[in-house]
Amino acid sequence: MDHAVVSREEWLAARKKLLEQEKEHTHARDRLNAARRELPWVKVEKSYGFDAPQGRVTLAELFDGRSQLIVKHFMMGPGQKHQCVGCSFEVDQVQSALVHLSNHDVTYTVVARAPLAEIEALKKRMDWRFPWVSSFGSDFNYDFGVSFDAEQRASGNATYNYRPLQGLTIEDLSGHSAFYKNEAGEVFHTYSTFGRGAEEVLTAYMYLDFTPKGRNEPVRGNLTDWVRPHDRYGKRGHVEATGRYVPED
Repeated sequence: MDHAVVSREEWLAARKKLLEQEKEHTHARDRLNAARRELPWVKVEKSYGFDAPQGRVTLAELFDGRSQLIVKHFMMGPGQKHQCVGCSFEVDQVQSALVHLSNHDVTYTVVARAPLAEIEALKKRMDWRFPWVSSFGSDFNYDFGVSFDAEQRASGNATYNYRPLQGLTIEDLSGHSAFYKNEAGEVFHTYSTFGRGAEEVLTAYMYLDFTPKGRNEPVRGNLTDWVRPHDRYGKRGHVEATGRYVPED
């Protein structure tokens, strides 16, 4: 790398100047988070059912006794042979946070359209310990903007991240949704984010942002350039345009 090299005094002056920008960024993030909490809510009137290891459960039961729920929408449809590297990268980083979330009135659950048996097989291979349920046969992922039926894909009428999405060829995309349950048991949809909207929960990204090379991605935000399922690094394989990893050995 060809980069400016200066004295410690010059570096300190530049670092203090950058600190001013970092502080403003922190305060801007605080304001953004406050605005997010002020968003109006939508009552979830529709009944959703999920297949879980313990049996059939409702959306309200996913809260597991807490008032707040974060759902990770995982890109995994029925019969999908290869896993999404981006979704895998995201859920890898939640494990250590689970105990802290659950003790702060927040339940975290992953949802995918794949049947439970297919989910359990991948979960076992990857040694993932977080709750993961199947919305197979349910409208849940479609209603919350991460799955798209054949008509939507063919007509180009799919909407993702609150914008029209042209040229969509796959049925599932990723995202996060947040919900609140009151004492009467009513459930409200409070927030959803998609695409790069969840980058701040990617711990590895935050560490990379500290380094001289940064994220070092030819296309910013394109995890398929370098991320692999954590048990596939150093092995032969490639990532499809769909973001799914295909092993070659």
